[in-house]
Amino acid sequence: MTNQRLVIRISRNSLSFAAVNTEGNGQIDFEPYTLNPGISMAANMREAFRTQPMLQTAYGRVLVMIDTPTLMTPIELFHEEEQRTLYLHSYEGHEQDEIAHTVLPDLNCVAIFSVNRDLKLVLDDHFTQPTFIAAIAPVWRYLHQRSYVGVREKLFAYFHDRHMEVFSYGQNRFKFCNTFEAHDAHDALYFLLYTWKQISLQADRDEMHLVGDIYEQEWLTGELQKYIKRVYTINPSGDFNRSAVTQIEGMPYDLMTLFVKGR
Repeated sequence: MTNQRLVIRISRNSLSFAAVNTEGNGQIDFEPYTLNPGISMAANMREAFRTQPMLQTAYGRVLVMIDTPTLMTPIELFHEEEQRTLYLHSYEGHEQDEIAHTVLPDLNCVAIFSVNRDLKLVLDDHFTQPTFIAAIAPVWRYLHQRSYVGVREKLFAYFHDRHMEVFSYGQNRFKFCNTFEAHDAHDALYFLLYTWKQISLQADRDEMHLVGDIYEQEWLTGELQKYIKRVYTINPSGDFNRSAVTQIEGMPYDLMTLFVKGR
């Protein structure tokens, strides 16, 4: 067993594996897994252990990024023994899941999320004490740092896995944080403008930043600019100083951010 770290990213519709290349060149090996939609994610994971070359290595550390609904709780009010009750009260359909959390000390909050119980059993069978985190956590932390650039308030939207995370910061906390099931650019436009108005941002002063797999990017930014003066799209290559990880086809922005900026 080496001290190498394996990163597994799991969402409703995707499964991928990533690790620093063992050749010592600092490159990242990234393997998306083609899911069989007729079986559960746990069954897909079992099959991946049989077929994926990257999973044939013994890893010293395993980080599992889980993309499921998150419940944000102020850090001063968080009690681990209460997290399951809070989560199940907020989200239906997770009664058979394990409930986990990611602490975000720089944002003074805790993100509570769910992990499919069968999937967790498969991972626990193959790895010793894998660490589970909310998949979007690296993005939250990094864009919080970016929010301090300049004097204008900012609204961020991260598009991934067929939905859109929208958030804004103020005084080292989330001013707003929500997930929208935006299925196309028209949905995204509605939710973004609604949020902009809800948190009282100024159309001629403040900024909107979009990143990820943006729906119909040219159309969406054009429509937003009819109402908001400063609309920007974040280019990971330029933002991360042309890091090689940003050139890997199909790698989600949250996974890029993890490797460039940490979790």
